[in-house]
Amino acid sequence: MERPRAWLTAGIRDFREAPAVSLAYGMFWVGLSIAVTVGAFILGLWHWLLPMVAGFMFIGPLVAVGSYGISRALERGRSPTLGDAFFAWRGHVGQLAMMGVMMMIFFLAWIRLATLLFALFFGLQSPDPATVYASLLTTPEGLGMLAVGLAAGCVLAFGAFAISVVAIPTLMDQDLTFMEGIEASVRSVARNFRPMLIWAAILTGSVLVGMMTFYIGLALILPVLGHASWHAYEDLVVCEPVDRLS
Repeated sequence: MERPRAWLTAGIRDFREAPAVSLAYGMFWVGLSIAVTVGAFILGLWHWLLPMVAGFMFIGPLVAVGSYGISRALERGRSPTLGDAFFAWRGHVGQLAMMGVMMMIFFLAWIRLATLLFALFFGLQSPDPATVYASLLTTPEGLGMLAVGLAAGCVLAFGAFAISVVAIPTLMDQDLTFMEGIEASVRSVARNFRPMLIWAAILTGSVLVGMMTFYIGLALILPVLGHASWHAYEDLVVCEPVDRLS
């Protein structure tokens, strides 16, 4: 039960050992997030920001790939560079791309679910986009939609967490298929269910704090969580050679 705290401590240590590269990688995603938000306002689609922000939980493991590369470089006794962060996916492109497809399926399923729930609760009397958030918080329909959406979103998010929490660093570090990476991740969650629940809560709470600071906090939070997730992988996954002739 104490291991999630140890992973987080190790993540903070990696950040301190490579602060410039880690912060630069985090700032890249902060800049991209701000650009998407500004673009949504310019295009008049800002009412889509809430489901998109919530959907970030589904693609977070992919965002952390660069942090895995930094932690791996530190373990090999090298001084990490931006190349280690932005090109960490090289060597296992195909399998990581398949994991990306899996995570995008979860993300698109969440967007579709959010759209369906909005239609079910508001029907043809949907609020004006300019007042949609106020309607969500002040009307029975809005509160009901939030409650159902939260429950359904938690189920989807935990499913995405279970298949990906250590799958991507496993694929980066081992010569495995994406299905074997998913298997390693699901086994890790099943065999360590309570500690992994704590870890899921830490990941979710930390990202929410970063979002509440208008993404600025993510510049620090994302790389620290990425580094910590790399150490979680090393703690949870052991790949042993198999004699396929026996």
